[in-house]
Amino acid sequence: LMQDIEAIIGEIIEREAGYVDHPNDRGGPTKYGVTQRTLAEYRGHPVTAEDVRHLTEAEARHIYRANYLTRHQLYRIQDPYLLSLVFDCAINHGPQRAVRWLQNAAGVVDDGEFGDQTEVAVNSQDSVRLYQRVLARRIVYYGEILNSDHSQVEFALGWLRRAASFVEV
Repeated sequence: LMQDIEAIIGEIIEREAGYVDHPNDRGGPTKYGVTQRTLAEYRGHPVTAEDVRHLTEAEARHIYRANYLTRHQLYRIQDPYLLSLVFDCAINHGPQRAVRWLQNAAGVVDDGEFGDQTEVAVNSQDSVRLYQRVLARRIVYYGEILNSDHSQVEFALGWLRRAASFVEV
């Protein structure tokens, strides 16, 4: 599974690309998908946009492993495709939301905490069906964002391309 995880992180870093600081992006300054807030939380002190700009890929990978994979226990998802989708959702939409979507798809209490019940439910069900349900929920979520905040419309094509890349798997 470790090689799967490293490949998944590599795909996220490629998808997220380099430094971005778009005035309408609610994430603020971001590099490799790591926001200024996430970097500050990881380092344990406030950081500047310049700190984000100088984030290395190695540190971004470490943040993904520590803050998402380990802290939110995503490594417990056995199917590599489902793991890839949920991991990407966690980076893009926040780990608790991604876990809640997965829990909802698996029919367990959606508290955003990946525990034993979630693990058993997720790993004993049809992973293709769970994948489809999580991806469908993600697409609806993009629509909800666009519907509630029209300033985000310029990001719609990128979001839909991102979702489409998971349909094509």
